[in-house]
Amino acid sequence: MFDSMRPHLAELRKRLSISVLAIFLMFIVAFVFHNAILTWVTKPLNDALIQVGSIIESQNKTEWKIKTESNSSKTTTTRTPSELSFNAQQSIEQAAQQADPKLAPLLIDASNAIKSLTSELKKLDRKITTQSFEGKITTHQVGGAFFVALKVSIFAAIIFALPVILWQLWLFIAPGLYDNEKKLVLPFVFGGTTMFIVGVLFAYYIVTPFGFQFLITFGSFLYTPFINIEDYVGFFTKILLGFGVAFELPIVASFLGIIGLVTDRTLIGFFKYAVIIIFITAALLTPPDVLTQFLMAAPLIILYGASILLLKFINPHKDEDDDEEDKSEDKEENDNSKETVKFKNEP
Repeated sequence: MFDSMRPHLAELRKRLSISVLAIFLMFIVAFVFHNAILTWVTKPLNDALIQVGSIIESQNKTEWKIKTESNSSKTTTTRTPSELSFNAQQSIEQAAQQADPKLAPLLIDASNAIKSLTSELKKLDRKITTQSFEGKITTHQVGGAFFVALKVSIFAAIIFALPVILWQLWLFIAPGLYDNEKKLVLPFVFGGTTMFIVGVLFAYYIVTPFGFQFLITFGSFLYTPFINIEDYVGFFTKILLGFGVAFELPIVASFLGIIGLVTDRTLIGFFKYAVIIIFITAALLTPPDVLTQFLMAAPLIILYGASILLLKFINPHKDEDDDEEDKSEDKEENDNSKETVKFKNEP
């Protein structure tokens, strides 16, 4: 038994060695440009922090609230410190115009002092408003920056080496395929790489902006987010790799249909279970909010439907009657060929 498996294990070791070598070479290249890659990786988080900061600023969190009561109703007005100072300055200027000439210079001096105070309070208002939300990306380890550079370089190396990895995977399974199936190596490698990149870009430009903004906004009025870069990179790569692998669904379904393992009827019958599996996978791979979960589940359901359409052309389901008709037609063709051969052989 082990003797028969030994050639397969040797072939597997060869394909894995080539794939690991490709990842290692791409890792060296990626590590040289790790600053640019890390900037690209952290851009969704920085954009989310800026957007959440603008949302908090628009809420006017730093305004002073003063309650004024009338005879029969109560109204609430809000004034910033600079606005209160400016109103006091105007009141003193009006009093200086109507006051005794001896008191007027003192009131004017007081107005000028309040004017300078108003300008300083305006600067303070802007400073408080813009700095009321100081979300930061931090590291809690001595070698945190170095390990983050390693992580993003490995992440980039896997993406860059993906065509080689798919090529080696195909070469490993190709000996068990027919000649017509072996010709699909280029569609498999090209299609698999394309769908993986589409999944990564979809997660980067659509899912992560919504997910990060929601998570940072939640509770940001009470807590200032100091986000650990090590945790963020691990979380970010998990999302992108998860979407990349998930978008391989049509390629995998097409391959299984070509070798005859599944048909369009198989996927249709499994659809209700597939929806449950898709939502569970989306819940595990995305941030814990409903929006991003749907942003992953909806494309996967659409891709599942596309896989069904592909299998209608690649390997459609055949009923038993159709199989019997095909067998009878093949039998008739064989009988006719035998009669023709027999007729030719007769003297």
